Amino acid sequence: MNYQETTNWMFNQLPMYQLQGASAYKEDLTNIKLLAAHLDNPQDQLKCIHVAGTNGKGSTSHMLASVLQEAGYKVGLYTSPHLKDFRERIKINGQEISEDFVCQFVAKHKNFFEANDMSFFEMSVGLAFDYFASEKTDIAIIEVGLGGRLDATNIITPLVSVITNIDLDHTQFLGNTPAAIAGEKAGIIKPNIPVVIGEYTFETQPVFLAKAELNKAPIYFASDLITEVFPSDLIGDYQFHNKKTVQQTIHLLNSQKEFKISDENLKNGLLHVVKNTGLQGRWQQLGENPKIVCDTAHNQHGLAVVMKQIQKESFENLHIVLGVVNDKDLDSILPLFPKNAQYYFCSPNSSRGLKTEILNEAAKKHHLIGENHDSVEHAFAAARKNASKNDFIYVGGSTFVVAELPLP
Repeated sequence: MNYQETTNWMFNQLPMYQLQGASAYKEDLTNIKLLAAHLDNPQDQLKCIHVAGTNGKGSTSHMLASVLQEAGYKVGLYTSPHLKDFRERIKINGQEISEDFVCQFVAKHKNFFEANDMSFFEMSVGLAFDYFASEKTDIAIIEVGLGGRLDATNIITPLVSVITNIDLDHTQFLGNTPAAIAGEKAGIIKPNIPVVIGEYTFETQPVFLAKAELNKAPIYFASDLITEVFPSDLIGDYQFHNKKTVQQTIHLLNSQKEFKISDENLKNGLLHVVKNTGLQGRWQQLGENPKIVCDTAHNQHGLAVVMKQIQKESFENLHIVLGVVNDKDLDSILPLFPKNAQYYFCSPNSSRGLKTEILNEAAKKHHLIGENHDSVEHAFAAARKNASKNDFIYVGGSTFVVAELPLP
């Protein structure tokens, strides 16, 4: 199979949360352990940082990779989901894995995948670990896919564990209280391995402390410990806590004396995240006059910060291109959106996309008024056509919506 055929097979034949949602969620680590053993346990050859959290884990992972690249290390980066191409998930020093490596890996192990009913995510994690081990990375940043305790990435023993924050998301898998979700995320805390917590609340802090104590894991609350926050080219307001988390994690790496990262490396890494790693979709400006910004924020915690940041902008009229997936709790997110905006409702081109008509009807109950469009492309085009040079266009609601934009 060529690359397109290979990735189509991965996407269509096997469960993939990005496309199918709940049916793709595995409830234990049996399969990934089986696959790892089949691959001769490549994860045991890796030095890693493990990053979990409801929001910010992607930005935090990319920032960490950028800083370590600035320090001269060969850095693997595994993240999800992708926007345009599967290969975005697996990079070394900002370079995506080659199409050939993906094709050869799947061809070599396809019979095993089919015989053991491997999920899309399990295959992807196995591929990343195998690739990083074969390329002999100095360190790999591994982002959790969903939750933590039962996530396929949770077979690694990292140098540092990181949990960015907790919010109500994926409650059908992780629990419907902050404490329950914190318990799932805290599942990445390992015996004697230090853990950095980005943000905490009175509900989540006791969960983290108890899990850390149980594992004799030193615990560091970045929001309390970091007083000077360095600037970054990731300019979303929500990056404030992510930067603290990264700075605390780098301090810990330095204290282990296995890696040497200077303050200059740290500052340059934070300033050049996009250039070093290729990260897209985080308060990303796509145009000016009118100013156009897209963002992948998609739950209550993330969208609340983004909506506040929009209100800081100066504009005459606000245009919002909005689409979501079908498992989203609309009553928790729609009240966050401003009523004084023109809305362009759409559905992302995914089996999980919520129908435009349903989104519009729900939006009307919250006094958000707009028109329906049959695609993200057409909604975006309409917003651009209607906006004057002093207006502001925001595009978001889902990673899938941002993925369909003409990103640079």
